[in-house]
Amino acid sequence: PRRSGTFWTASAHIITAVIGSGVLSLAWAIAQLGWVAGPAVMLLFAAVIYYTSTLLAECYRTGDPATGKRNYTYMDAVRSNLGGPKVIFCGVIQYANLVGVAIGYTIASSISMRAIRRADCFHANGHADPCKSSSNPYMILFGLVQIVFSQIPDFDQIWWLSIVAAVMSFTYSGIGLSLGITQTISNGGIKGSLTGISIGVGITATQKVWRSLQAFGDIAFAYSFSNILIEIQDTIRAPPPSEAKVMKQATRLSVATTTVFYMLCGCMGYAAFGDAAPDNLLTGFGFYEPFWLLDIANVAIVVHLVGAYQVFCQPIFAFVERWAASTWPDSVFISREFRVGPFALSVFRLTWRSAFVCLTTVFAMLLPFFGNVVGLLGAVSFWPLTVYFPVEMYIRQRGVPGRSTQGICLRMLSVGCLIVSIAAAAGSIANVIEALKVYKPFSG
Repeated sequence: PRRSGTFWTASAHIITAVIGSGVLSLAWAIAQLGWVAGPAVMLLFAAVIYYTSTLLAECYRTGDPATGKRNYTYMDAVRSNLGGPKVIFCGVIQYANLVGVAIGYTIASSISMRAIRRADCFHANGHADPCKSSSNPYMILFGLVQIVFSQIPDFDQIWWLSIVAAVMSFTYSGIGLSLGITQTISNGGIKGSLTGISIGVGITATQKVWRSLQAFGDIAFAYSFSNILIEIQDTIRAPPPSEAKVMKQATRLSVATTTVFYMLCGCMGYAAFGDAAPDNLLTGFGFYEPFWLLDIANVAIVVHLVGAYQVFCQPIFAFVERWAASTWPDSVFISREFRVGPFALSVFRLTWRSAFVCLTTVFAMLLPFFGNVVGLLGAVSFWPLTVYFPVEMYIRQRGVPGRSTQGICLRMLSVGCLIVSIAAAAGSIANVIEALKVYKPFSG
């Protein structure tokens, strides 16, 4: 009875999840790979993620696509189709990734809030002023806002927040694109090279390899939404048409839209700055003026991240609360609640969700380097959640023979993506280690 989702709300959820802060690191990613490999890798990731998402959408119901048993979560789908230890593996990877995304988004929001202050400072005092400030107060502020919004009870009730966040994502992406075009015109030509950043002063051959591999992780993170696809699909109203059909249509629109935006933003950012492209286009201060436009863009990023944080955290909230309800079914502490508008307040929900937000905020304050965290998150989650489980569940559900052409091609796709994930994770870990050498915890 709660399901009221449509093609448009599902598309909004996906766009909110996909066009996230990852778009701002794409100019840096293309700078590592160059004009040939950069756009090609982006298109390849888009094609793979769209295809595997259609396979995953087919696994929402077990048996008949219109009347079969629903799988409410990604873990439920794995349990119904594969079972055994793979369920635990899926759960660990999915929820660890969702926690990681929450930490990454807390970092990104603080960087944008600090960038607003820095843009105003540069405008007032000139570019020679370092305009330094700590990111810790901004992370705490973001955490306090998330404590409030985390009291919205479930995924189906945050559709309005997703629509607002989707509008904000188009706003800051459009501003970044416009500034990139303006900068390219003022440069009098397109910067960059066919092979990406050059080995020489400031970058060794080894660093070039690691950074190129991290770029794969950044692009994978920018497209990441498979870990909440089933949960989004579970908000769609009952058929006809089937939830899978609606979800495939929403995925097609969303991936096509985001790919166009990603190509434009990433390529124009690289065209504007070349090898000097910052790891966050709107906060790395490739642009200084007009400062008020940068402020608008960064406010849009923060508003978007408020919604995106909730989109990624609702599956975690739901998982813990289902477990608690089944473990202590008679507990008044867990079950009693009262509603205030879109919020459903209970002592248990207020306590545990607030504790979760506080924990992610503390971890964000420990590791406030955006680009490296983004690359690692994308690399670690890409193969298992985006490729391996959708492929294996589809093969099992549809009875695809292992030696058939389709079966061989699906397994080759899975193995190829595993290699890409391992390589990207290695590059990101190497860069995280480099960043940790000069970083002091909580220094902001």
